[in-house]
Amino acid sequence: MTREEIMEIIPHRDAMLLLDEVTAEDGTAHGKLHITGEEWFLKGHFPGNPVVPGVILCEILAQSACVLLAGEAKGLTPFFTSLDKVKFRSPVKPGDTYETACRIVRNKGPFYFCEGTGTVNGKTAVKAEFSFALVDKEATS
Repeated sequence: MTREEIMEIIPHRDAMLLLDEVTAEDGTAHGKLHITGEEWFLKGHFPGNPVVPGVILCEILAQSACVLLAGEAKGLTPFFTSLDKVKFRSPVKPGDTYETACRIVRNKGPFYFCEGTGTVNGKTAVKAEFSFALVDKEATS
């Protein structure tokens, strides 16, 4: 799916929509973001040696996983509730295509528990377990 189709599922917009494309098959979301070097989060991280911040890599994993909730998330906002067992293995830099593979391992009420891996050219950049809650927009106003 394209950025426009992704925006029909998750509420992220403009510079915070961190997926160029995503597919969902057999319970796994596969996302991609092409790092151009012009992204806002690279300005100052680090001068002369730009590296995508780890928290951004984790956000991309979460956005990928949320796509698996296409029908359930309508009108709701996904909020991170935990990041666990996060391991950063290699940096992601301008010119890289960061690819994700995420799946929901269980859910309980509004909480969804996931695991994901982010790679560049088949090499692991990050692995993490994380969770989020789907919250009514009215509850966050």
